[in-house]
This record gives sequence, C-alpha cells and structure tokens, in this order.
Amino acid sequence: MSLTFRKASSYGDLCFFSPLSLLIPPGACHLLNSSTVYANNEVNLDEVDIYGFDYDYTLALYSNALNPLIYNTARTFLIEHFKYPEAIRKYDYIPNFAVRGLHYDIQKGLLMKIDAFHYIQPGTVYRGLSPVPDEEVLQLYGGTYHVPLQQDSGFYGKGPKVKQFMDIFSIPEMTLMAVANDFFITNDIEYDPLHLFKDVSEAIGMVHLKGYMYKWIMQDLDKFILRGEETDAVLHRLVSHGKKLFLITNSPFSFVDKGMTHMVGKNWRDFFDVVIVQADKPHFFTDCIKPFRRLDGNGDLRWEKINSLDKGQIYKQGNLFDFLRLTGWRGSKVLYFGDHLYSDLADLMLRHGWRTGAIVPELEQETRVVSTSRYALNLTWLQALTGLMERLQVHRDPESVQILQEWQKEREELRVMTKNMFNPHFGSIFRTCHNPTYFSRRLCRFSDIYMASLSCLLNYDLTYTFYPRRTPLQHEAPLWMDQLCTGCRKTPFLEEMSQIR
Repeated sequence: MSLTFRKASSYGDLCFFSPLSLLIPPGACHLLNSSTVYANNEVNLDEVDIYGFDYDYTLALYSNALNPLIYNTARTFLIEHFKYPEAIRKYDYIPNFAVRGLHYDIQKGLLMKIDAFHYIQPGTVYRGLSPVPDEEVLQLYGGTYHVPLQQDSGFYGKGPKVKQFMDIFSIPEMTLMAVANDFFITNDIEYDPLHLFKDVSEAIGMVHLKGYMYKWIMQDLDKFILRGEETDAVLHRLVSHGKKLFLITNSPFSFVDKGMTHMVGKNWRDFFDVVIVQADKPHFFTDCIKPFRRLDGNGDLRWEKINSLDKGQIYKQGNLFDFLRLTGWRGSKVLYFGDHLYSDLADLMLRHGWRTGAIVPELEQETRVVSTSRYALNLTWLQALTGLMERLQVHRDPESVQILQEWQKEREELRVMTKNMFNPHFGSIFRTCHNPTYFSRRLCRFSDIYMASLSCLLNYDLTYTFYPRRTPLQHEAPLWMDQLCTGCRKTPFLEEMSQIR
C-alpha cells in the first residue's frame, strides 16, 4: 500500500484534508452553557408536583475554601489522636490534586480512575503523590487493567477491597490519604495500608462528627456559602407555581437553620411542607423501623408519637416508608435533588420510582474546558486519527505498519494532552480517554437530569420537558439529524437568570 500522508503531529494539512479546524463538524458546539439542565431520561416538569432537596451542596453550595480547613484539621487528628509522625504536618493541602469519583484500592494504597467497564485508566494510578508506571499497574493486577466486580465498590461505593469517593466532601480525604501514603513511602517506613485507610477515614469523620465544619461555615456564611440568592429565587419560583417542597438532610437543624436564614430569610420554613434533619441517609431510604421525632423551637427532641408530618414543624431521623405513608407522595410526581449519587439518589430511583436530579458543580469547569478551541481541535483530530488507524490496520506492508505505529504513539500523546486539560493527575470526572468513567455510569443510572446547581432550573418554564439526546448505538447508522446539543441552546429564561447571578 502506497500512502501519501504521514504523521500529523504538527496538526497541519494532510494531503486529503483541509486544515484541522475544518475537520470540526459544522454543527459542533463551540460554546457550551454551564447553566443548562442535562437529561439522561425524559422528564416533563408539568407532571412534577413535589420537589425535594438535600441541603449540603444542593440548596447550599460551598466554596473551595472549606477543603483546606477539613484537610488541616483531619491531619491534626491523624497526628495527635492516632499518633502518626509529626513530620506529616509539613504536607500542605494540594488544591486540584484529586477529583470526585476516584477509586481507592485499600489493600494496595492506590488512588485511581476506573471506567464504566471496570478498567483502570492508564496514567491515572497514584501511590501517594507519585504516579505508578503502567507496567507496574499491570503486574499488580495480574496482567490486566480490569478490576473484578467482587473487588470493586459495592452499591453504595464501599466494596471489600476498593472504595469509590463520590462525595464532594471527599476531596480533602483523598488528598490526605495520598499525603499519608507518600510520607511513609518516601521515608522508607513500613506501614499497613489498611490501617492508614481506616485512620484517615476516621480522622476525616471526626471533623464532621465534632462539628468543626458546621462551626466554620456558621461563623462566616458569606465566605463559605455561594449563590444563596439563587437558591432563594428557585424556592420562590416553585412555591409561586403551587409546588410542594420538602427537605431531607443529614445535617443538624441548627446548622441548616443558620444557612437557610442567610440565603432565604428567617421565614425559610414557610417554603417547605416537610423538613427532616439528621435523616441518616442512605439508611433513611432502606430502614423501615426508625421513627420520626419532632423537634421543638429550641431544637430539643419531643416525646410524642408522630402521626402526621406537618408544615412548620421540624422532624429528625425517621424513614422513607413512614414518609411515603404519611405524605402519600409517590412515583414520578416527586423530583428529588442531591449531590451524592448513592446516598441521595440511587434508592429513590431504583426502589421507589421518584424522579431524581443530580447536582454536579464540577460541570462548570468541565464545560469551560470542552468549550475551548484547543479541546475541540484535540478531540476532533483524536477521533479522526482513530478512524484512520481502524482502516489502516488491515494493511501489512512495512510502510503501513510504520505509519500505524507512529499514529498509535500520536494517539496516546493526544489522549494525555486531552486528559491534562481537565486535571493533570486524573483528567475529567466524566471520561477515561474514550469511555465514560464509573462516575458517569452511575450518574446516568441514578439521575434523570443533572446540572451544575439548582439555579439552572431558573432557565426553564415549569412545564418544560427535558429530552435526552438520541445518539446512535454502536450497531446503528447515524441516519437522523441529532438534535442540537442541549448545552448550547438558548434557554428560555437565561437573560432573567443573569440578573440574579
């Protein structure tokens, strides 16, 4: 086979191509809108009568200034309570080291990103703060990148050998886990990764259980709570259209009351038909025994038996089965929003048929990257190059073999470049090279719609229907015109929304 084109690392012209920028399809998105609501499943808001909310990272979005405080306090607990070496204190918090959705091999002490098919993404495995060479990863996992299902994280992200970090609060935990591993490795000190995992997890837990995080936020609400006026606007809009609202959160009432008063005003409870605090999710959704308790105006527990869930009252604990029995709110007329795919959304979708909305703040940064010309060029050439390789592989003459090897190398370089645009260590939370991440798989499975923040709802009429894009399956030909990408459509209330933001 005689070829007239060679390696294209300069991104210049191939003899049969125009400049690379012309390879980008005419209808491709050049500017995604991070205020869009994205649909995994068709949802008609006109059929939704009841809206439910988690509190942390749903009604209340927090600034990244919280992460170093959690990290520093947990590091102190690790040193002073668990008697870890004082030298660990020299490790400062590393912003943007970890991303949500990563897996941690508890026995091997490895932090990694896994795709939807349980395969580790090469180049994203870290022991401490150092990347593990791909060859060593293969040795550690028996000559494969595959993590067997029985080892992988279970239904709630907690498997016997591998844990998935799905909580936004877990970012400082992953960083401290990596730092502690790094200290022992670089100082050639023998340690047990199992003990380290348990101790770091407990140290992070102590930050929450002892109320440090609540105290920091309540002392400086303006610093830590973001976009409170947008939450206020969402609640006003829903109530003005006759929707019923409820709140189910694991946080204590004093903390929620302080934050909601800051964002919405002292009469914030007037918006909600039911308020439940310290619910102990995800057990709230599966336990059918734990009863509701009512709190009085001072936040003290009352002894009365709960026969109804009344507006204006505050309830603690309880379970979803009693909630359904007392409210009668069932099925697809209920839409519940939360940030944790397992603790907030999984049971509600799979067991009870509620509609679910995932809050994914990382969408803002991810859509910014995807909207850049550099990303579009990299991805377009990566896809074109993959197509060329697919066709060239059947030719066995020396020149074809050499060109294929050059393209394979260039393809790997492009993959690394594209990954690094999101995060230099782990890349996008949604993609592992070509495949969706394990996080993406769960996002699509457990949420009907997803968005960067609740305020995205302000862009849509409450009779709006969200339609997922129909994309061809692998065995289908792309014979239809795909609808416009939802991310670049002009949403109905975008101008009004900008006045709030």
